[in-house]
Amino acid sequence: MASRKGKYTILFDDPPGIRASAAVGCAKEADGPLGDMFDIINRDSYFGQKTWEKAESEMQKQAVAKALEKAGLTASEVEAVFAGDLLNQCVGSTYGLRALGIPFVGLFGACSTMAESLCVAATFLDAGAIKRGIACTSSHFCTAERQFRYPLEYGGQRPPTAQWTATASGAAVLEKGDLPPFIRGITIGTIEDLGICDANNMGAAMAPAAAATLKHFFEDTGTKPADFDLVITGDLGQVGSELLRELLRRDGYDLEHRQSDCGMLLFDREKQDVHAGGSGCGCAASVFCGHLVPLLRQKKLRDILFIATGALMSPTVVQQGESIASIAHLVYLSSEKSGGKI
Repeated sequence: MASRKGKYTILFDDPPGIRASAAVGCAKEADGPLGDMFDIINRDSYFGQKTWEKAESEMQKQAVAKALEKAGLTASEVEAVFAGDLLNQCVGSTYGLRALGIPFVGLFGACSTMAESLCVAATFLDAGAIKRGIACTSSHFCTAERQFRYPLEYGGQRPPTAQWTATASGAAVLEKGDLPPFIRGITIGTIEDLGICDANNMGAAMAPAAAATLKHFFEDTGTKPADFDLVITGDLGQVGSELLRELLRRDGYDLEHRQSDCGMLLFDREKQDVHAGGSGCGCAASVFCGHLVPLLRQKKLRDILFIATGALMSPTVVQQGESIASIAHLVYLSSEKSGGKI
C-alpha cells in the first residue's frame, strides 16, 4: 500500500512497474540526437490523415498500439487508459483512443501530462482499482502553434526564448510485478506563478513549478540531488533549466551535475533551429518512453526523478493579460523494487 511521506509525496511499498513503452515521432524528431529511440517514425506530419488534429490522434493511437504489442497484450487486457494532450477538450486523446474500448480517464496537465498520467495510473494500481493500465500523451507542432500562438501561414518571427513543440507521442503499460523500472514514489505539484505573461517564454513560466515540486520531494524524503543518477525535467529548455538551477540553488540544492531536460535532449539546438529547445506533451513523453525506460531496465540508470512541467493557461486568458500559471509533477523511478536512499 502507499504511504504518505511529508506533505506532498506518496511512496509505494509494492511499486508498480512499466511492462513496456513506445515512442512515436516525426521528421524533426527523427533527425535529432535521440532519433534512434523511436519505435515508429512517420516523416509525413499528417500521418496519412486529412488534418493535423487527426494526425495527432493517429500518432497517439499508434503509440498505444505499439506499447501493447511490445507488452504482448491486447486492448481488452487493459483496464484503464490515462491520457491527455494540449488540444481543447483533449481531442487528440479522445478521438485517437475511442476505438480501443478501454475505460478512459482524461487528464489535462499541459506539458506535465506524461508525469501526471503516470502518477494517476500508479495510484490506481496501488489501490487495487486496476491490475493494468496505460499512461500516454502526445503533442503536434502544427496543432499547438495553431491553437496557442499564430496560424502557421502567418510566418511570425520566433524570439530566442521560444521552444519547438515536438510532434511526438509516448505510451507506457503499467502493472504490478517484478519487471523494472518501478515507480517508487510520486510528488503531486502545486500551482505556481512567477508572473510571466509571455507565451513565447514557457521555460521561465514553468521553472518555478519544477523548483517547488523538487524542493517538496527533497524535504519530504530527506534526500538531495546527489542521491539520484539523474534529475530530468520535462521541457524547460535552456532558459527554464538555467532558472530552475538558480531557484534551487537559493534553497540549498545543487542540480548542476544531475539535471538534464527532455527539451534539450530531443533536438540539436544549433543544427535544428529550435531556439531554447523542445516542448510539448510529446517531448517529455517520447524521451521518457523511448530513452529513459530502456536505460532503467538495462540498469544503466538506477534511480531517477522525472519531472514533467506544464503551463496551465489558454490563449484567451493570456490575451486578457493574465500571467501563466504552471505545474510540475514528479515521478521517482528505480531499476530496483526496493532499497536506495528512501
